Amino acid sequence: MKTSKNTILITGGGSGIGFETAKLLSQQGNTVIITGRNEEKLKAATQQLKDVHYIVADVTKEDDVNALIEKINQDFPDLNVLMNNAGLVFLHNVGTSANAAALAREEMDTNYFAVVNLTTKLLPQLKKQPEAAVINVSSIVAFAPGLSLPTYSASKAALHSYTQALRLSVASDTNVKVFELMPPLVDTEFAKDIPSDSKISPQEVAEDLVRSLETNHYEIRVASTEQLYSNFLSQADKAVFALNRLEQN
Repeated sequence: MKTSKNTILITGGGSGIGFETAKLLSQQGNTVIITGRNEEKLKAATQQLKDVHYIVADVTKEDDVNALIEKINQDFPDLNVLMNNAGLVFLHNVGTSANAAALAREEMDTNYFAVVNLTTKLLPQLKKQPEAAVINVSSIVAFAPGLSLPTYSASKAALHSYTQALRLSVASDTNVKVFELMPPLVDTEFAKDIPSDSKISPQEVAEDLVRSLETNHYEIRVASTEQLYSNFLSQADKAVFALNRLEQN
């Protein structure tokens, strides 16, 4: 897929992986639109970038999504790439948390249902373009759950399955390519409360994404995700223990 002269919408684009991807793609001659709930953060991001626009929108709110779609149709009719990057995570123990169900609903709403909703609403526009793409940002925990982020892991597993189904469903009769970006733990504000000494930079993730777009590599398992994926395919139970650095009895 070409990585220049696209019009790209990135949800959660004000920081982290979304910001670094917007930065890299804007430098390559693309028009980039970033969305998020925090207008100050979006303004600050666009001031640092070239040919990047922002639209304030909460992807979990139907009115915001409808207004976003209307704005895109009006101002960016050539939109041909959607990157579903916005995410939410709560750290808790599913075995002891009294409000696990409430946290689960919020995470699933942001990380899964909002992705399906926005993608469904934008697909008609994407299908009109000579070449288009949907990029879903899932995670290493789509394959093996992190003990401190149980529903986040479940939401990413659901997103992984949805992405595969979407790819197969549009492959035969559209120009829409469907990519899945699966980073390990990344050193961002999003993951600041998750303890780890092996976080990678968001720049590394963005660079890997762009390389994979150029070669139509649809499942982008960044850094240590590749090894965990191999473990998952061969010995799924060991993958869970390896991710959480636990000894298997």
